[in-house]
Amino acid sequence: MPACPYVQLDVFADRSGAGNPLAVVPDATGLNDATMQAIARWTRLPETTFVFPSPTATADYAVRIFSPRREVPFAGHPSVGTAYVLLDRGLVTAREGKLVQSCAVGELPLRVDGEGGRRTVAVRTPRARVVEVADAADARLRAALAGLALGALPPVLMDGGRRWWLAELRDEAELRSATPDWAAVGALAEATGSMGLCVFARSDDPVYHLAVRAWVGSPAPFEDVASGAANATLAAWLSDRGALPGEGGFYRISQGREVGHDAIIELRVDADGEVWSGGRARIIVNGTIDW
Repeated sequence: MPACPYVQLDVFADRSGAGNPLAVVPDATGLNDATMQAIARWTRLPETTFVFPSPTATADYAVRIFSPRREVPFAGHPSVGTAYVLLDRGLVTAREGKLVQSCAVGELPLRVDGEGGRRTVAVRTPRARVVEVADAADARLRAALAGLALGALPPVLMDGGRRWWLAELRDEAELRSATPDWAAVGALAEATGSMGLCVFARSDDPVYHLAVRAWVGSPAPFEDVASGAANATLAAWLSDRGALPGEGGFYRISQGREVGHDAIIELRVDADGEVWSGGRARIIVNGTIDW
């Protein structure tokens, strides 16, 4: 392939190094599946996105999302970050504050607010559903939750394109000091076909309403810096239980401090029950990739 534009940015952050890193190839025309997977493996970032012309008249562009191991049908921070790059480069223009992205799960709208460094982008995430409400004593959960002081809501398995176990902890201090049992989280993920365990706690901080940690158990254990998709399933669960924080369906979460980041994600549940996940982004690298 000839050299083509390449961008790296931090998503869900307004300063360098605070958010979730993403690589974007803004024009991937001519790249095949094997090449895209090879590039994503080489970047070693959580995801790398590849942009193509829209296959329909109703979407502004098409995006394919790859982790270092496989193609991903949908993810929140790659959707937000890709839109941010395309807007920044003038490759797309929001109409009445909206864009439409085509991806493996279909066409998804994005809401664009503000300009330049104060621009925020939010994607309407796929509808999440409750798969199973469980008890903390459940044999599948017991080891992963051992030693954690739980909050009021019961653990739940949610499916929003990817499956996550969600568990409320007693308070933010409990969440911040928690040490995941990676073997137990991995076993839980494997046994239930889920990503792993996402824990959350309510906060009195003036900036955010919830603190969140997302422990991925499979295929390789790691703590997610900032997961738009996991937080979207959490928003759907809180809405289902009438337990949303904030006002008017809008709230902010803090994620990533425990692994050296400091991301802020904005969530909104609209009047139709749809969940929007978004925030700011900051471009770190503008260059070309010569593969």
